[in-house]
Amino acid sequence: MAPSQSFEATIVGGGLGGLTAALALRQRGVRVTVLEQAARLGEVGAGIQTAPNASRLLLGLGLRRQLEAIHTEPLDQVRRRWKDGSVVGLTPLGEHCKQTYNAPYWHYHRADLHRVIMEACTAAAGPGPAVRLRTNSRVTELDRGDPSRPVAITADGERYAADVLVGADGIRSRVRDLMGAEDTLEFSGEMCYRALIPGDAIAADPATRWLVDRFQSTIWYGPDRHLVHYMIRGGQWLNIVAIVPCTDEVAENWTAPSSAAELAAAFPGWDDRVPAMLSKAAAAGDDAVSCFALYYRRPDPVWQDGRVVLLGDACHAMLPYQAQGASQAMEDGAVLAEELGTVTPDGIEQGLRRYVDRRAKHAGMVQDASLRNKTFYHYPDGPEQEERDRLLRRGFSGESDVSYEWLWSGTPLRDADATAFSYPFPR
Repeated sequence: MAPSQSFEATIVGGGLGGLTAALALRQRGVRVTVLEQAARLGEVGAGIQTAPNASRLLLGLGLRRQLEAIHTEPLDQVRRRWKDGSVVGLTPLGEHCKQTYNAPYWHYHRADLHRVIMEACTAAAGPGPAVRLRTNSRVTELDRGDPSRPVAITADGERYAADVLVGADGIRSRVRDLMGAEDTLEFSGEMCYRALIPGDAIAADPATRWLVDRFQSTIWYGPDRHLVHYMIRGGQWLNIVAIVPCTDEVAENWTAPSSAAELAAAFPGWDDRVPAMLSKAAAAGDDAVSCFALYYRRPDPVWQDGRVVLLGDACHAMLPYQAQGASQAMEDGAVLAEELGTVTPDGIEQGLRRYVDRRAKHAGMVQDASLRNKTFYHYPDGPEQEERDRLLRRGFSGESDVSYEWLWSGTPLRDADATAFSYPFPR
């Protein structure tokens, strides 16, 4: 295979997708610079799930020891009815995932996972040259006077030329705009509350202690809204994701301040365990609850223009109803690195085209499935809801025509050895 050590890449955006791409490219010998507009590289205080498809890639990047130190493993995924909390579906996770898919289903504090990948990117020791991270670097312009060396120009006038430029800068991607890609952004009509509730507050109340007795990933289905919660940091925090119809204020501003009282009030008439749980967000302080509008992108296979290419939410932002947004971005990063790791500078554009060909259809299917779940999760009580619940009780292997077998099995990489493990995983 052709060496890649002779070229360099600039990645705009230092989130989980951008850093996974940076680490994978580093391990292929590409010199990488990451430009992040924030003053400090990090992630918001929230939980994140990595299903086996993403866990397999992270383990393949050599992060097993670090991930084992920060993960929480749910035993199963439980689906409950809004009105009485009755269980209508249960999917085994834990040991079942590792034995069936040869990779784990793990939960993390998002900041912990981000830190592990970032430290691997910048470590002095390791395969390939260390990744350069530049904060306070908001990209405002692209200079493509030399098509073979696109230049990212930051607000302070710094110029970063490279052989390839990757836009991993999120749902409102500046690189996408500068590339001239179509505006595919759509408003879902919904908004999301996020909160972290202290685990000791949960454990101290008999009404909520059940949440820490058995670590589970839980989804409550209800008319026009749903609720997800799971433990992170070994029970230190309960992560809350609550989705409800969007207010005009949040739709206009994208975000708005919120509170534990507002969060609990968003689920009137629900099983008593729901307000008992949500009201405890107050124990984390006045700013413990955030609220933001949910937007997504229509599936679109145009991710590339010459040596400028998109990754993650910049090209396939999806609703969080498959818990796959970050995972699909990580898959992008791994495939991008595999393609660029086998070409010389003359073959970069062809390598980028192969990356898009391999990822656009797959990510688009996950986008579509996530959008269909907006309806599946939110049926009003009635015949469709009853049929859905019968489906869940019979045994659940996936949603919206996308099975867990398809989503979680295998690897997006051609090099199967890169993510091949024997169970239990070798140390």
